Amino acid sequence: MRPPPLASGPQGPDHLRPLLDTVLDALRTGARARGGPLPAGGPDTVTARIRDAVGDVLPDRGDPDALRTLVHAFAEGAADPAHPLCAAHLHCPPLAVAAAADLAASVLNPSLDSWDQAPAASALEALLTRALARETGHADGLVTTGGTEANQLALLLARERHGTVRLVHGANAHHSLPRAAWLLGLPEPVVVPAPAGTLDPVALDDALTHLRGPRGSVLVAATAGTTDAGLIDPLPDIAARCADHGARLHVDAAYGGPLLFSDRHRPKLTGLDAAHTVTLDLHKLGWQPVPAGLLTVRDARDLAVLRHRADYLNADDDTEAGLPDLLGRSLRTTRRPDVLKLAVTLRTLGRTGLGALVDQVCAHARGFADLVHDDPRFDLHDRPTLSTVLFRPAHATDAAVAAVRRRLLTTGRAVLGRARADGRLWLKATLLNPAGRPDDLTALLTLVHRTHAEGPR
Repeated sequence: MRPPPLASGPQGPDHLRPLLDTVLDALRTGARARGGPLPAGGPDTVTARIRDAVGDVLPDRGDPDALRTLVHAFAEGAADPAHPLCAAHLHCPPLAVAAAADLAASVLNPSLDSWDQAPAASALEALLTRALARETGHADGLVTTGGTEANQLALLLARERHGTVRLVHGANAHHSLPRAAWLLGLPEPVVVPAPAGTLDPVALDDALTHLRGPRGSVLVAATAGTTDAGLIDPLPDIAARCADHGARLHVDAAYGGPLLFSDRHRPKLTGLDAAHTVTLDLHKLGWQPVPAGLLTVRDARDLAVLRHRADYLNADDDTEAGLPDLLGRSLRTTRRPDVLKLAVTLRTLGRTGLGALVDQVCAHARGFADLVHDDPRFDLHDRPTLSTVLFRPAHATDAAVAAVRRRLLTTGRAVLGRARADGRLWLKATLLNPAGRPDDLTALLTLVHRTHAEGPR
């Protein structure tokens, strides 16, 4: 039996070409079979279909049609973030050019734990992380798997720089922040009220006044783009309070960070450069395949605590001879070169192109909010700050709102999120598709109204 062909090497492209045709055909037929943004039938139906397609996961003899069969089933059972009625989460449709670059990364398969496994990837990562750090007013950055890892690193760097640290965050903060405090064995975080959906600076000032400790022993985490409503904390005011009390500041800009690319929306992030660390996540408002996160740092010396020695990867004499030391660039050892798709996207679109995408989805959100506001069948929570709109059928109970969402999901007709605000449950539309059209948004409202009118089934 001949060994299966490899993706890399001189013959790799020739081996891949027919397989790519198979994949693309299966993606097309799978999407056609799905017929909407989500497979109909709910979890049991999808699980049964996948089980039938897979059969024996590890058969005695292989199946030469497995690629076509499983990719088709995978696509048929997927949520399609490019579908105009798929708008539940910070789950973006990836750009084709980014996905193509990601294929190259998979084929070459560099591992960013030593230079001899990733010569070009390590050089590209250094260039890109510093360039994106400069966008936040910072000196350097690390590639992460997303906002969760970046937030964990931000707490770790603060703890190692100042000894033990107490986290202070708003009630609107992402759940990964208190979880990171638990993971790192830090004291219970102090939660500051966010009565209007954003951290209250007066309440923050009061909390900081009552927290004792040396300078830097308190870490305040602000949010630029909340998960539920896309709101941005008052960063300049928060930064001023932190400076007054000697507190360290981290800003979780996983959602809102790419506003930096937009001339129109960049002013919403005024004060971001006052943070000691910033979380960015370009697989949200950056149209990248997952994962594509970063943590930027104002003082590159903060990264020194990540230095680690493993003789087979970064021996002292190799480092002294000029081979780059990559272990201090992450807590992970094996790392794929996620930097390639980011660099290709930045170079292909440029600041103007990325900014235009940001402007487009924010404009879609404003347009959808206008539709909701003008339709007496619906309640609008508030005008959007980013690309998230909260709405609900007028006079509906919370139970009815939840039932509408689940009915849309299980029938595969639309994918909407849910969020609590002002003591009520809201449907959440997170609009991340720059190719969306006004007619799609009108159709979404009509579908929600009809589903609510049908009642539970």
